[in-house]
Amino acid sequence: MKDSFVAWAYIVAWKLLRALPERVAYTLFNKGAIWLVKRNGKSVQRFRKNLSCVNPHLSESEMHTLVEKGMASYMRYWCDTFRFPNWSKERVISTVTVTREELLLNGIKSGRGVIVALPHAGNWDHAGAYFCLKGIHLVTVAERLKPERLFNEFLRYRQAMGMEVLALDSRSIVTLAQRLREGHLVALVADRDLSKSGIDVNFFGRKARMPAGPAVLAIKTEAIFLTAFVNYTERGIHITFDEIQVPVNGTQEEKVSELVQKSADNFADGIRCYPQDWHMLQRIWIDDDFKERN
Repeated sequence: MKDSFVAWAYIVAWKLLRALPERVAYTLFNKGAIWLVKRNGKSVQRFRKNLSCVNPHLSESEMHTLVEKGMASYMRYWCDTFRFPNWSKERVISTVTVTREELLLNGIKSGRGVIVALPHAGNWDHAGAYFCLKGIHLVTVAERLKPERLFNEFLRYRQAMGMEVLALDSRSIVTLAQRLREGHLVALVADRDLSKSGIDVNFFGRKARMPAGPAVLAIKTEAIFLTAFVNYTERGIHITFDEIQVPVNGTQEEKVSELVQKSADNFADGIRCYPQDWHMLQRIWIDDDFKERN
């Protein structure tokens, strides 16, 4: 019953919020962010704890301000998501700026394929739509949501941007490898994996776990391996790319561990600059009360 209500709420929001004047819609979501911070539910508490690991020296009032900015950024992402189908191609492209864009574009031109790992920051859907509009075949994965109807809505949402979206399962890694060998772009959000298959990394001086998938794909396919950080700007988003060289020596396990750690280091660089745009409202560090999931 709860899953059905959630699906209904998302679908209604996609229709209703597109009909509202833009200023009204974003004002409502800003007020929602303020309300969520005051309510201080579990997700906000976790968000505050995560940000305190990133910025341990902030005073209580400074941390409160950062949490407010972070929740405003998070709610901006959702308002963007619900209103994005109304955006013109010109708006999508004109509201994006990029640092080291040539790393991606030249990689695609080379035919080697490019894999991009990025954290939950800014609006990664906006970034994906931007590159699709540049004629790049972008492939990503989506975790199955319950109910199925909600998963299908998000699937259609990203497909409408031009993305090829695969359901996250045991077969998706094979298809992703094939797309890379065909010279396409694979983009994967890769800053959290608390399962047994996650790779331990040092992240802001604490132990965290991140997925091995992007590193494994880069090693197996010899694709160009990039990380990206997406932060909000006044008009839209900014994307910063960095390249990570796949190590030549060592076992595959050692290579994967090194690549995932370097990815984590690049993510941390972006988060230090734009902590409010890192939308991590879930556990990421392996704390004392951590319980491993399968």
